[in-house]
Amino acid sequence: MTEIDPQDLTAQLIRCPSVTPEEGGAIILLEELLSQHGFVCTRIERGGISNLFARWGAGKNGRTFGFNGHTDVVPIGDPDAWTVDPFGAEIKDGFMYGRGATDMKSGVAAFVAAAIDFVHDTPPDGSIVITITGDEEADALDGTTAILDWMRANGETMDHCLVGEPTSPNHMGEMMKIGRRGSLTAFISAVGKQGHSAYPHRANNPVTALVSLLNTLAEHELDQGTEHFDQSTLAITTVDTGNPATNVIPAQTRATINIRFNDLHSGQSLTDWLQSEIDKVAQATGIIFELKVKVSGESFITPPGELSSLISKAVQVELGVTPEMSTSGGTSDARFVKDMCPVTEFGLVGKTMHAVDERVEVAQIHQLKSIYSRILRDYFA
Repeated sequence: MTEIDPQDLTAQLIRCPSVTPEEGGAIILLEELLSQHGFVCTRIERGGISNLFARWGAGKNGRTFGFNGHTDVVPIGDPDAWTVDPFGAEIKDGFMYGRGATDMKSGVAAFVAAAIDFVHDTPPDGSIVITITGDEEADALDGTTAILDWMRANGETMDHCLVGEPTSPNHMGEMMKIGRRGSLTAFISAVGKQGHSAYPHRANNPVTALVSLLNTLAEHELDQGTEHFDQSTLAITTVDTGNPATNVIPAQTRATINIRFNDLHSGQSLTDWLQSEIDKVAQATGIIFELKVKVSGESFITPPGELSSLISKAVQVELGVTPEMSTSGGTSDARFVKDMCPVTEFGLVGKTMHAVDERVEVAQIHQLKSIYSRILRDYFA
């Protein structure tokens, strides 16, 4: 069998305009390719999102290794700002350009190519599962979570999973992600009494109360970090009053904050803390506050062990680099996979993801396939 070229597959995927939540042909392309090579594929549709589950092997003997990734991409922004066709997969000076080139169609292409070649060359005593979602860049409500729900309902599982997100800041192989911080967004509204700014004693200014609260929250040190995590952070992302008058104290205002938190906290513990601080200001000022919270994911860690050692060894052999084990960055679908099995992320350099003229070094696509191939060989050895 001719080996699957990850560079060509990356180009085919980039040419699929799969701007979330559009499928764009990417899931269909992968389903057809994997089916041709002996993978049993199931399309999982939920909430208008197309996802793909593919398994090679019966899943009854030996272990199951999983790969997870996404084919949806963020919008291109201003098309005139691009120097190339955002969906053209053009190659210039050793780089392939296009939306999703880095995040993460090259990663998907690399592990799909590695998996197909592996099961043909050295059929393992076990199974390989590939899960591809079309809902990672949006709210992620009907993507990997839908796949995992389907797997549980149908008796499917994975023993270990590698998420192919870009993980290295600057150089190929320098970092893997063994966990991620949690993310909480709090929406705070404050309602007081409107009045004339010349007679502030006749009003009750919600802006003053909200600013006082925000100052308290911003100055509070949540922690000093843990063994595997940096310290938690709180950022005020917007304050909105919508008051066009300069001589009117408004009746209401609102603000949004985002907290990225380590394993010393949970979404619930932070919600309780926020509410206690709000209650203090409300009692002191008479302002009526309302708190709404959205937890995008809890913090988690896969302790250093079999999976991280497997990845580290493969990177060392293929690149001569020892990757750092990190929990930095934002969220990923690993936050969902960790409820099923140990999960670690390893992929390309992510410097241009979501940017104009997003691009991937062509040589790195081939390097990544080689690393994933070695991981599979060592896992099933």
